[in-house]
Amino acid sequence: MTIRKAKIDDVKAIHGLLSHFAQQGLLLPRSLSDLYDHLRDYNVIEDQDGRIIAAVALNVSWEDLAEIRSLAVLEDFQFQGIGRKLVEYCLSDAITLGIYRVFTLTYQPDFFRKLGFAEVDKAMLPHKIWADCVHCPKFPNCDETALLIEM
Repeated sequence: MTIRKAKIDDVKAIHGLLSHFAQQGLLLPRSLSDLYDHLRDYNVIEDQDGRIIAAVALNVSWEDLAEIRSLAVLEDFQFQGIGRKLVEYCLSDAITLGIYRVFTLTYQPDFFRKLGFAEVDKAMLPHKIWADCVHCPKFPNCDETALLIEM
């Protein structure tokens, strides 16, 4: 299994994967339109049969800040280090872009803490709040945990 940049043909599979976990309340849903708009942010892992089994996005938020979002790994492939590989891939990508602070808003804070992220107050992410959060159905009552890593 290798990580690769998402392609246009992957969008519907990514949407299905994210929708599966959104229905369980484990991540926020993403529309097809949003996925097409941000396709270049997404990375995927596929199994031997070419099925998308995991996805993640790295979204540049500001000149010195990026966000890891929409991290999902199918249940049959969890606890095999795939999520960790995807996050590490995103962190490497951020460094390549010259960005050394990466945050996430998540319902799985312990997973990110194990990777070196530390909890922060959401108020320190003003660009995120005005760019994305105001469009979220849960705004302003966000129940995700904000975590940040500085590299």
